[in-house]
Amino acid sequence: MAVRAVRGAVQLERDEAGHMDERVGALLTAVLERNGLTTDDLISIWFTATPDLHSDFPAAAARKLGIVDVPLICAQELDIEGAMPRVVRLLAHIESDQPRAGIHHVYLGAAAALRKDIAQ
Repeated sequence: MAVRAVRGAVQLERDEAGHMDERVGALLTAVLERNGLTTDDLISIWFTATPDLHSDFPAAAARKLGIVDVPLICAQELDIEGAMPRVVRLLAHIESDQPRAGIHHVYLGAAAALRKDIAQ
């Protein structure tokens, strides 16, 4: 079994904790489903949030989905002028038999514009 990395992002409509839980939860669920993964396949997840998001930690959404024994960390995304606002990104390290080219990166909604080259 190989260690692989899966990328993903979602743009929030507003900075509210419940909305963040909903959108980050949808992102995590899509990453797992599109890659045929279970929580046992997760090694760790890094989350970043743009500096305009203050309502909650993105990792809290993962905990609410039952991802409780996987190391999670949150960080602030670089504050680049003109960057898309209200975005949560993730980088999940996984165990998978899929070749690197078989990994499905997930960019939901408007966040698909961030990585048109790999967005599913």
